[in-house]
Amino acid sequence: MGGFIASELTFASLTQAAEAIRNGKITSLELTELIIRRIERHNPALNAIVTFTKTEALAQAKAADEALARGETLGPLHGVPITIKDCFEVAGVRTTAGAKRLSDHVPEEDAATVSRLRKAGAVILGKTNVPIYARDWQSFNEVFGTTNNPWNLETTPGGSTGGGAAAVAAGLSYLSLGSDIGGSIRIPSTFCGLYGHKPTINILPYRGHIPRRHTPLLTVAGPLARNPEDLKLALEVMGGPDAEEGIAYSWALPPSRCESLSAYRVGYVLDHPFCPLSGEVREAVQGAVEKLEGKVSALDEGWPPGVDPVKQYTTYRLLIASVYASFLKDEELDELRERAKDQDGSHEAFVSLAWTAPHKLRQRALAERMKARAAWQRYFETHDAFLLPAAFTTAFPHDHSTPQWHRRIQTPEGSRPYEDIYFWITFATFTGLPATIAPIGASSSGLPIGIQIIGPYLEDATSIDFATLTKELFGGFKPPAGYED
Repeated sequence: MGGFIASELTFASLTQAAEAIRNGKITSLELTELIIRRIERHNPALNAIVTFTKTEALAQAKAADEALARGETLGPLHGVPITIKDCFEVAGVRTTAGAKRLSDHVPEEDAATVSRLRKAGAVILGKTNVPIYARDWQSFNEVFGTTNNPWNLETTPGGSTGGGAAAVAAGLSYLSLGSDIGGSIRIPSTFCGLYGHKPTINILPYRGHIPRRHTPLLTVAGPLARNPEDLKLALEVMGGPDAEEGIAYSWALPPSRCESLSAYRVGYVLDHPFCPLSGEVREAVQGAVEKLEGKVSALDEGWPPGVDPVKQYTTYRLLIASVYASFLKDEELDELRERAKDQDGSHEAFVSLAWTAPHKLRQRALAERMKARAAWQRYFETHDAFLLPAAFTTAFPHDHSTPQWHRRIQTPEGSRPYEDIYFWITFATFTGLPATIAPIGASSSGLPIGIQIIGPYLEDATSIDFATLTKELFGGFKPPAGYED
């Protein structure tokens, strides 16, 4: 290996690891064994990887090396070990979505995105932890227990892709496949100091995700990584229509609008009274924006014309709540309809309305969704990226009390409703726009803080490239203490 030390790749990018394998600096088996040793050392405290496919991963790595010896390249991820959120089916591997009733579920085929990662040459190390049916901003369930944040084991890594975020941040995986309907990629990315990407709606196939009844209206699959370049590579590998739709059309990732940071026209907001940021988060977001002064073509504060943040948030909450109505039993509906009549501002009343709303109300919400997308797209005629917070707080202590909506998050400025986390992730999800998370610093207690970069519809490379061009400026990923070796 010419003096090359395998551990030099521990926190390398996915792209760098793949290049090292292709160039013969390390074999896939050596790299996979390195990461397996790290999993065996660090995962017991983290509980990030909950179904560990060690034997299968070693066999895949060995096959990747044999293929390379024959002069064959499996794809751009040839021989690199990655992890999969335990909501995506993997053939022959236990897939539970954190649900006790699925604790013995072993699918016969891969989810569409998993299949594409495998065909690109990735070595699958196992499945990462989630909340039950991916419905929380923490990652715990009765099947596998609680996942801890590598930055502070007493805090959550976020949810619902919390296990994947913890694994990548701790150097136990080079990429993790996640999904996002309520910030489930973006919240774990910012809580664990990673880059994460919520793609434009429908550019990645969703087949093979559990719960299957999640509507593609809002939900997407997407990647988490330590480097933004890896997000783009993952999209190129996984993107495009599923098999049946592929008969009619194809997809390619459009190039970024700008080749240099100086060409970007950037908009931003620093805060909003409906969901104010904690002081340290606001300071970090403001500091990141200030670093752009004089370095971009335009830097404009304020919401896009025609964007009503509170209205978009309220309509989004109605739609996301309605997604889960399919889980209801028919006999529950009459009681919920009665509760929905009493709109007293409570969570229960609002959700009851969303679950039992007449068709015309849902159609009105869908129309508002398209109006909102149009308003954002008009803005992107004169701007290339829009910056806003990812969350009002940093990672918070574990709290598994029920019901979920009664929980409170403590901040230096006081106690906050748990579901305030929805606010800042609303705008990209509601409109289907792409959004990239980039780390920008840490709180006084050392917990990571991220910023959210919304890009134009279908132009995912633009927000990802902005994250790439600002990596040195904003600070980029830094390994958590205790995991560097």
